[in-house]
This record gives sequence, structure tokens and C-alpha cells, in this order.
Amino acid sequence: MTDSEDTGAVDGAPVADERPTRSGFVALIGPTNAGKSTLVNRFVGAKVSIVSHKVQTTRAIVRGIAIHDRTQIVFMDTPGIFKPRRRLDRAMVTSAWGGAKDADLIMLLIDSERGLRGDGEAILEGLKDVYQPKILVLNKIDQVRHEDLLALAKTANEKIAFTETFMISAEKGHGCDHVMDYLAKTLPEGPWYYPEDQISDLPIRQLAAEITREKLFLRLHQELPYSSHVETEKWEERKDGSVRIEQVIYVERDSQKKIALGKGGETIKAISSASRKELGEILEQTVHLFLFVKVRENWGDDPARFREMGLDFPK
Repeated sequence: MTDSEDTGAVDGAPVADERPTRSGFVALIGPTNAGKSTLVNRFVGAKVSIVSHKVQTTRAIVRGIAIHDRTQIVFMDTPGIFKPRRRLDRAMVTSAWGGAKDADLIMLLIDSERGLRGDGEAILEGLKDVYQPKILVLNKIDQVRHEDLLALAKTANEKIAFTETFMISAEKGHGCDHVMDYLAKTLPEGPWYYPEDQISDLPIRQLAAEITREKLFLRLHQELPYSSHVETEKWEERKDGSVRIEQVIYVERDSQKKIALGKGGETIKAISSASRKELGEILEQTVHLFLFVKVRENWGDDPARFREMGLDFPK
């Protein structure tokens, strides 16, 4: 064997890969807190969706973009599907089902420990009206006995004709490569939708707001209700290469404002510090972050706030 044959080169030049490219949209749907955002971040290899112990953290569809082999896979991290009680709930659930129906392939993610209890059964019922190919992914498999996993997979597949079933740990990465291999060979042939180095379609100002909202939830997940929202109001690139960011945390009542600020401003300072650190790592520049807390009563009934979050305002 010659050197050129061994290296896949002719006369020292690399041989072009003439295999066709593939691309497609994969909608991740599932109950709240099934691990969708963690899995999207794992697939993309970077933080594109916020993660919190608080359920229903993802409010609008976030697209994370990964390349595996010659396939560009656009993951649509949808809000968790649950029984809606408020206007915001209805908008989130509608967004999730809309994302599913727009995708090339649907990935149903189930928390293996929780199984189909709660919203799992209702989601399977809803999937009967969605005609795209579907795969089942059982998450958190390290916390469940193998025989219970097999029983859960059998029950779900009896209700919906999944083309494949995978068992993974999104947090630890176990089994995730098998899912990526399957998607890379299954999505349709075609050009890529995004530049090779793009990992999300989320505008940077909105991503910055999402990072701060994550830190807010992580700090106050037992104290602050869902009626809080973060907006990036100012973004100034400075001559020294740093960036000045001003964000507003909107809450609905003065009592919530006091919780967000904390005694002597201790809580808001901790949230700002955590968000500033992560934003600096993402942006690779020094970040000067200024957070303000404002009361806006009934912001959950304001169409402008829904548009800011990328949601349709339900009537």
C-alpha cells in the first residue's frame, strides 16, 4: 500500500468526501423536567438551553445546532408538555406541539424513573395525531433497574409505533452517541440550514436573558413563582473590548421584588455574579452586567412579553 492510499490522498492532496450532506429538524418533546434541555446541550456540546430544577423552565422553542458526520441536526428544545392552567402555560404547550408538527423527526424523551405517570400518557395520546417518524428515548437509565426499563419501553411502543428506542443518560452522556449516529443516517439528504460554526439560532441578547433567568431560578426555585421574566434592555460594546449589559427582571408584585433583591441586595448580587461569569465564558470577553428588578403587574397577560419570549399570545 502506498502512502497516498494509506492516507486517503492522491499525490499528497486529500481526497474530497463526496458523500451527500444531510440536514433536518428534530423536535424534542416530553413532560416537564424530563431532561430535554440537558440533552440538547449535550448533543450540541455547548450551552444553548437553560437547565433548572424548576419545572417548565423552557418557555419557547430553542434550536441547538449540531453536526455529526456529514449531517447537520437542528434540535428543537420545546417547552415541557403538561396540563395548562394559565395563559402562559397554554402558549408554552401550543408552542411545543407546533414545534413537533414542524419537525422532520420527533424524539419523545421520557424520565425513566417517573415513567409514563402524570403527563406521559397524555403526550402519547397526542402523538397519535402527529405523523412524522418518532423515536423513543428513555433518560436517566442509571437510576432504574434494567427490567423496569424494558417494561417501560414495551408499554410505550405498544401505544405508538416508534421507529427506534434508545436508553440514555443525558447528564452522563451514556448512549447519546448511538442517538446521534441514528439521526445522522436517518435525516433527509440536503444542504445545511446554518453555517458550520453556528450552534443556536437564539439571538445573543435573548440568550443572555435566558442565562440570567436560569440563575434566578437556580437561586430562588423554592421562593419565586413563575411570574418572573428577564429582558436584555441595553447592550453596549465598549472600546476596551468589554461589553456592558443591562437587564430587567420583571415580577408581578412588590413582595416578589423583595425576594429577588434579597436582604441588602444580597440575592440580586449573587444572581448577577453567576450570570456575569457564565456570559463572560460564552462571549469570551469581559462582561459588565447590571440587573434591575421592576414590578409589572399581570405581565403574563401582556402580548408584548409573549412576543419577547418567542411565543404566540393565546386568546
